[in-house]
Amino acid sequence: MASEGSTVTRRYNYLLPLLRSPMYTIGAAFLVFLVVVAASNVLTGEYTPEQFIQQLIFGLSQGSIYSLIALGYTLVYGILFMINFAHGEVFMAGAYMGFFTIYGFQQSGFLQEHTFLALLGTLIAGMLASVVVAVLLERIAYRPLRNAPRLVPLITAIGASITLQELFKLLFGASARRFPDIKLYVFQSLFEGASCETLRGETICRDGIDIVSGIYTINLLGMELTIRPISFVVFFVSLAIMIALWFFIQRTKTGRAMRAVAEDKNTAALMGINVDRTIVTTFVLGALLAGAGAVLFSMIPGNGQIESRMGFFPGIKAFTAAVIGGIGNVPGAMFGGLFLGVAESVGPSILGLSNQLKDVVSFGLLVLVLIFRPTGFFGEVLSEEKV
Repeated sequence: MASEGSTVTRRYNYLLPLLRSPMYTIGAAFLVFLVVVAASNVLTGEYTPEQFIQQLIFGLSQGSIYSLIALGYTLVYGILFMINFAHGEVFMAGAYMGFFTIYGFQQSGFLQEHTFLALLGTLIAGMLASVVVAVLLERIAYRPLRNAPRLVPLITAIGASITLQELFKLLFGASARRFPDIKLYVFQSLFEGASCETLRGETICRDGIDIVSGIYTINLLGMELTIRPISFVVFFVSLAIMIALWFFIQRTKTGRAMRAVAEDKNTAALMGINVDRTIVTTFVLGALLAGAGAVLFSMIPGNGQIESRMGFFPGIKAFTAAVIGGIGNVPGAMFGGLFLGVAESVGPSILGLSNQLKDVVSFGLLVLVLIFRPTGFFGEVLSEEKV
């Protein structure tokens, strides 16, 4: 009985500060209101299962892009305890190089003849371009300020972000660019005549499924769904890249060095770890993920506007995802990106709002997380406990 009483007392002592805080009360009331509105729309049939499944698929695809970018924020924060606000421009550099690469492949005819190899080359080129920008940022802007107060690198990162935007605008102009139309057919032997299009009054059917530009209507358990295969491609490619990163950090010597430097730089240096090289490796890994995300993002029809400020909103969303998951926490960044992508895809419709208010849903969610769980769902990864 005594143990039960002490347990109740501990729970009461934990809940009492929450009940006394007006922010917790307002946040809880708002959360209950959102749940009631969503449940009402579902029960009245204004929000259908077909809408949910289609938006879930798109949200996972978009969220996987956020996860790739968020991992760059969280890796750098885990090592240097700074927010690299120029990471959105690292993403933008990958998109630009991806565009010029795939445009060159299209002009030479290589894209039409060897589509898969052209896409693979575009992905690699975008990743390498992002790496070059990230390494230059670390060497020129961040390394000289490594021992400065935290506010100084933060301001420098914002300045570097604006500088890169204006530099790319000066080099490539202000006009937006788009990836060319890409058609990549797979499973030709299984789906004969699956893709048909009308050109100049003539209907042409192709074998296989176009996994890049294709749009298909399928019947699933009595529900008629309109599906874009590119959503699945982006999600599974991003998931494979994130799993490879997790394996690299946990199982390789370099990954162990990164974790050691994140824990204590001075002790790691005494143990023979090259701290500078490890920090550069961290920037390289984050840039590889951002470059891959940029190319995948640009491949999605409707997303492919490439211009100097294109990295701002994805960068802010990815930073939001990193905070929601737990800044400095690699699994947290992965989860936060997927969670945010699904929330901003499903949230407006299930709440009866316009899809143009998806940013309100995203940042409103961030506010709720900061109220109830300031360290994110997975918690921050810190070398020392907060006092």
